[in-house]
Amino acid sequence: MAQRPEELVELLPEAEPFLARAAQVTDAAGGRGLVLVYDLTGEFDAAHAGALAGSHLLATLPNQVVARFDVDSLVDYRAHRPRMTFNGDRYESFEVPELQLHALEDDAGTPFLLLHGTEPDLAWERFVAAVAGVAERLGVTSVVGLQAIPMPVPHTRPVTVTAHATRRALIEDYPVYWGELRIPGSVAALLELRLGEAGVDALGVAAHVPHYLAQATSPAASLTLLEHLARLTGLLVPTETLREAAEAHRTEVDEQIARSPENTAVVAALEQQYDQFTAAREGTDLLSDVGEVPSGEELGAEFERFLAEQDRRRPRD
Repeated sequence: MAQRPEELVELLPEAEPFLARAAQVTDAAGGRGLVLVYDLTGEFDAAHAGALAGSHLLATLPNQVVARFDVDSLVDYRAHRPRMTFNGDRYESFEVPELQLHALEDDAGTPFLLLHGTEPDLAWERFVAAVAGVAERLGVTSVVGLQAIPMPVPHTRPVTVTAHATRRALIEDYPVYWGELRIPGSVAALLELRLGEAGVDALGVAAHVPHYLAQATSPAASLTLLEHLARLTGLLVPTETLREAAEAHRTEVDEQIARSPENTAVVAALEQQYDQFTAAREGTDLLSDVGEVPSGEELGAEFERFLAEQDRRRPRD
């Protein structure tokens, strides 16, 4: 028998004292409710930028787990095989996937929530309903998703983003680049869609990762996601160590690119394309600009190539 949505999540006792503290802070702030941020590690997060941003928040801010999701019911282990340790003549450990809701406080002491962990493979609708139920119980008033997508942009220019939301007013300072697109679905996208249908303010930011770095990591993209999170929510989140990591990573990539004339030429062409487009939009905020906008067909094809590459890298039976 299929599980009810509420059976997919366990709200822990630690949630009650957090809610009491959160109520005091939000009342003092004029009744503003909780923000729920989510990053879901999966195939729709190029360079693991969203996941890295979430991990950075957990590593740098006070936090505790207030809810756990039933990964046995949500994750297809054969599609995403967890790692096990085998030593000599015995198995020693099993790395259990996790999907948890964390309670955090930003640098100003403002409470917020972070849903962090593995993207579900199964039961998407029930998972989304479970998240919506927990959000309602905890008094969440806005939800923000962090992710990244592969794009034809150079790593030598500011990381650009696409913003999306259930109401245009939530992201009115961000330009609209795309018309109608048909792209592969994700739990993150479904969560935003269903929350919007239920009247909850849900929005997200997708960092544009150079397509030639989509399989690596991108601290610069993660940094940009956190900068936009602060811009959209007012949360004060630490970014200094991530900024240092981004600078070091940029140096490493520059050195690797310089070893290949072919790669150098590709980056130079992307720089020219980017600069021409941003010059045509002179006076706009580069944080929300993007290089020459590909067509809907090109963008959809880029997603498909990225997901196909992820599938090829997956261990086979």
